[in-house]
Amino acid sequence: MKVHDLQPAPGSNRRSKRVGRGIGGKGGKTAGRGTKGQKARNTIPARFEGGQMPLHMRVPKLKGFTNPFRVEYQAVNLDTLEDSGLAEIDPGSLYEKGLVGKAALVKVLGRGEITRAVTVKAHAFSKAAEEAITAAGGSVERLPLPWGDRRPPAKGNQFTNR
Repeated sequence: MKVHDLQPAPGSNRRSKRVGRGIGGKGGKTAGRGTKGQKARNTIPARFEGGQMPLHMRVPKLKGFTNPFRVEYQAVNLDTLEDSGLAEIDPGSLYEKGLVGKAALVKVLGRGEITRAVTVKAHAFSKAAEEAITAAGGSVERLPLPWGDRRPPAKGNQFTNR
């Protein structure tokens, strides 16, 4: 036996029944769907649930969660502090140089190097930045957050996804 001699078993492959091709013969007129009613017609969407609120409308649309009390810092790196040329650095002096926004909470990060002794006043420091400033002979001072020990005020509408 060769590949071109292979055939399916007799009677295993039957042609599909062609229904709804006129009133002559079997499967004409109503084509096995009975008479009238929703199922006799061809207009039901696949997602239809019989008048119940469909799944795609029951599922919530907004994804995720936005914390309205998130504290957002403006990052300033060590190389920026080095290039600023200031001996005493605080959010006010950084604002005058155009490095942060007006009412910004400043966080000092550890990218770059600092080679001179500076006094840095900021709201937060990364460990690497704090170690680098003190290793260069400078000092670090943490400023209190404007809302004290309470939680920060909520930002915007808490139900919209920003």
